[in-house]
Formats: sequence, structure tokens, C-alpha cells
Amino acid sequence: MTAARFRAILAGDACLRPASVANPLSMRAAAEIGYELAMLAGSVAALEILGAPDLALITLTELAEQVHRVARAAPLPLLVDGDHGYGNALSVRRTAIELAAAGAAAVTIEDTDLPASGPGRLLPIATAAAKVRAGVEAGADIVVVGRTNAALVVDRADLLARQRAFEEAGAEAIFFAGIKTRDDLEAVAAHARKPLILSAMPADLTAADCAPLGVRICLQGHQPHFDAIGAHYRRLHLQRTGEEPADSDPRPLTKRLSGTEEHARWAKDYLG
Repeated sequence: MTAARFRAILAGDACLRPASVANPLSMRAAAEIGYELAMLAGSVAALEILGAPDLALITLTELAEQVHRVARAAPLPLLVDGDHGYGNALSVRRTAIELAAAGAAAVTIEDTDLPASGPGRLLPIATAAAKVRAGVEAGADIVVVGRTNAALVVDRADLLARQRAFEEAGAEAIFFAGIKTRDDLEAVAAHARKPLILSAMPADLTAADCAPLGVRICLQGHQPHFDAIGAHYRRLHLQRTGEEPADSDPRPLTKRLSGTEEHARWAKDYLG
């Protein structure tokens, strides 16, 4: 049912901004406020499940359990960040099946070589496309979205090649991370045969600008989750000390609590 509603969004003519959710209550809040869809990001899931940074540390089983908790809380279509599909193409088949059973409406499968010690390592195009095709051919009632991070690390020719490969693999939409300008967006839009999803709004553009270019979903970040962490920390600090914390900026606070620096050091030591 929610997959059909997600497909209706892709078939529409508007560019929607999803709610970033982390747990059942945030999902219910999004539904009450009037959002048309929600997203569970990989970074948010890692923080919610493990209290760890987004380094592909959670397992498929852990993600599916969290998706089930979130999706059953409200009937909003839920777009789930499936990272690299938790393994090879065969693993992606299972990822699609498990997340569909958990209640996800759509899943993104990306072309990043995970886990990685830093940005810049992309899978070969054929390998990434095979993962997408495996998810599509799993036969689950879920929308498979091909996600590419190529705009962040390579040239436009490679980006467009990945876009075409994902389309030919059967992806129902293409998710672009790192599209920052109207020129880049117009380039992918000119070649698009499937609806587009963006990780963030390009500079000087609005949802109304993006919609005619085929963008159906544009994320608006995951600040609500960081704000919640900051508010929780502040209240605990007040209850314990009677004083405001010296620094409760939620983003550096989250990095500190999740051990981002330590994990980065471990990744460099172990992964190269």
C-alpha cells in the first residue's frame, strides 16, 4: 500500500520535502503535521540504533527492525536509506525483501564502496547497476531507487553514465547526492528517463524550480534528530547540575557522543 503511494508521488508533478524521522513518535509527528512522506536516513538510523556515526556499522536485521517500528507508527510512505545493500548484489535482493516486509515504501541502494575510511570510493558502474537490478528483480513490493554519490567525487560524464545504468537496471527513481547548482541539475534532468530525488536543494533553487526538472523529492536534512539529541542532553544536564551546559550545539554534541573522531581513526587504521 505505501509503495503504491510512493509511486504516486513519483508520478506526480510536485517536488516534495520529506520529514526526517528516527523512531515511532517522530513518524507520528510527521503524519500529524501533514507531511506526505518520511525518510529514515542511514546516519539517523546509526545514531538511533547504535549511537554510532554513519559508517555502515548497523546490520540489515537491525535496520529492518527499526523500519518496522517506524513504519507501523503511521501510514506515511517511508523512504529508507539502504546504504550499499549490506553486501553484494545477492545481499541487495534480501535487503529489498526484508525492508518491504518491515513496511518500507522505498529503498535507496548507493554506489559507494562501503565501509570506507573516507569519501571518494565508488563501485564500478556495472557492479553498482547489478546491485540495483538485483533489488528490482527481488520481486518485493518496494520501490528501488538507485543512488549515486558521483557528483561529489567524479566528473559529469561518469555521473550521467551511472544515471543511465541505474535506469536500465530498473530503478524507479534516481537519487543524486551532491547536486549543488542549477547547471548540474539541468544536466541530469536533460538525460533523465526516471523521476529524480535530491539529497539537498541546490543553491538559489526552490521546490517550485525543481519540480519542472523532474525532481519529485528533495531532502531537507536531518536537523530534527540532532535537535532532539541536544534537547535531551540539555535537560539531563539541568536535572543533574541545575545549570545549562556550556556547549549544547547539537551537531558537535552528537559527534562527541557518537565517537565520530574515534571511529574515523579506527577506520583509517583498519580500512586504509
